Amino acid sequence: MSELKTVALFAITALAEIAGCYLPYLWLREGKSIWLLVPGALSLVVFVWLLSLHPAAAGRVYAAYGGVYISMAILWLWTVNGIRPTTWDIVGSAIALLGMAIIMFAPRSA
Repeated sequence: MSELKTVALFAITALAEIAGCYLPYLWLREGKSIWLLVPGALSLVVFVWLLSLHPAAAGRVYAAYGGVYISMAILWLWTVNGIRPTTWDIVGSAIALLGMAIIMFAPRSA
């Protein structure tokens, strides 16, 4: 799988997970409809399915995915919650993405 496809799949996977957690949050903390649990659960099912599409070993995928999740959560903070990331949020996200790239794309012997 190419590097660009891997990162794009991680980003879509992170969006599915964040949405799957955010919708129940809206019900529990913001008093929104309990029906938000249905798309929330479906989003988490999609998240699990997307995570299974990576050809690398599961542990490596989970570790690398964490870096992309961090960055997508900061982007969510900005676009959905309307809170502008700090310089430290951006630096931390960049470091997490660097870690993801090292884990996923470092050369390995067969």
